[in-house]
Amino acid sequence: MLQSPFKSLLVKGKSLLPIVQGGMGVGVSAHRLAGSVAGLGGVGTISSVDLRRHHPDLMAETGKSRNKELIDKANLVALDREIAAAKALAQGSGMLAVNIMRAVEQYAAYVKQACESGIEAVVVGAGLPLDLPELTAEHPKVALIPILSDVRGIALILKKWMRKNRLPDAIVIENPKYAAGHLGMARLEDADQPQYAFPAVLEGTRELFKELGIERERIPLITAGGVNTHEQVRELFSMGADAVQLGTAFAVTEEGDAHINFKKVLAEARPEDIVTFMSVAGLPARGVRTPWLANYLDKEAKLQRKAGPKQCTVGFDCLHQCGLRDGIAKSGQFCIDTQLAFALEGDVKRGLFFRGSEKLPFGSEIRPVKELVEYLLTGVRSIAGAVKAPAAPGMVPA
Repeated sequence: MLQSPFKSLLVKGKSLLPIVQGGMGVGVSAHRLAGSVAGLGGVGTISSVDLRRHHPDLMAETGKSRNKELIDKANLVALDREIAAAKALAQGSGMLAVNIMRAVEQYAAYVKQACESGIEAVVVGAGLPLDLPELTAEHPKVALIPILSDVRGIALILKKWMRKNRLPDAIVIENPKYAAGHLGMARLEDADQPQYAFPAVLEGTRELFKELGIERERIPLITAGGVNTHEQVRELFSMGADAVQLGTAFAVTEEGDAHINFKKVLAEARPEDIVTFMSVAGLPARGVRTPWLANYLDKEAKLQRKAGPKQCTVGFDCLHQCGLRDGIAKSGQFCIDTQLAFALEGDVKRGLFFRGSEKLPFGSEIRPVKELVEYLLTGVRSIAGAVKAPAAPGMVPA
C-alpha cells in the first residue's frame, strides 16, 4: 500500500487513499485494473457492463446467440468471476467497487449480484438510483455511492434516501464539461453551465448538508472529470473535496483491461479529436473521433430522421431505453454494445472509444497504475518503466 500526504478517504469506516478509479465499460475496467488500484490502497472499480467479453467460455456460449436470458446469465457469471479475481489481486487492501449504470436494463440484477459476490461498494451513474437502498437492503455493509453532477440532483437523492433512513456513503461529483463516456446533463450545449463547476457544487452540497441537518454525517465528496495533475488534486482538496476520481488516465495504464490499441487511441488523441455527441442511452457522451464515429456523425442527422422502432441488433436489450431499438430520433442511432466491444478488442476502425477532454498526466506514455497514483499524490513523475504509445492506425483528422 502507498502512503498519502493528504487526508485519508473514509468510507464505511475504511481508511483509503483519496484516489478513485472510475468504472469504464465495456470491459475497460475489469478485475486487473480495479484489483491493482485497490491493492495500492485506493478505490478500484469494475464496470458491470457486458463482462462476458473477458471470458472465452462465456463468449463461446453466447457470442452468436440472441437468447436474452442466456446472455444476461453469462454476464452475471462474469461479474461474479471478475469480483473474485479483483479481490484476489487486492488482497484485502483498499476498496473494490462495481459501477452500474442506472440506464442498463439489468441494473437491479447487477446490483444484487455484486452484493452477493462480496463487493464493498456499489457506484451508480447514468440516471438517478432512487431505489438503490431497497435493492441493497440485505447488504448493509455495502457502501452506496451515486454519481451526480449538480446540487439539484444531489438534493433529490438525499431527500428520497432519507425517507428510507439511508444516506449515501460517498457522492461522486462529475463535471460533464470534462468527463468521459455518458455525461450527467440533458443536452449537449449544457456542459458549460455554471451549476456543474466544482467550486459551486462542493460549496452548494456542504450548504445542503447543513440545511438537511446531516453535516455531522461527513459524507465524502469525490470530484471527477478533468483531473490530470497533482496540482489539481491539491486545489480540489483545498476546495473541500475528499477524494478525486479519474477514468481515462487509469484506462491507459499498463494494468488497464482493454487492448493496447484502445490505450493508444486514448493516449494519442489530440484536443481536436475529442467530440461530444448524443448516445443511444439518451445522454450526451464524449469520445475520440475515430473512423467509425466520424462516419456515424456525418450520417447522424439522416439516421435520426429515419428513426423507428426495431428489434435489438444483439438480442439482449442492454439498455432500458435505446434510441436505435426504440426509434427515439433525438438519441443516438447505433448499437452501443457492439461499438464499445470493438473498442475493447482494439478495433480502431470500428470501435467507439470514450475519453475525457483533458490531457493525460503522462501524455502519450503508458505507465503502471502505481506511477499514476504516486504522481497524483506527490507530484513526483517516475522516469522508469515508461512505454510510449505510437500513434494508433486509422485516426481521423478533425
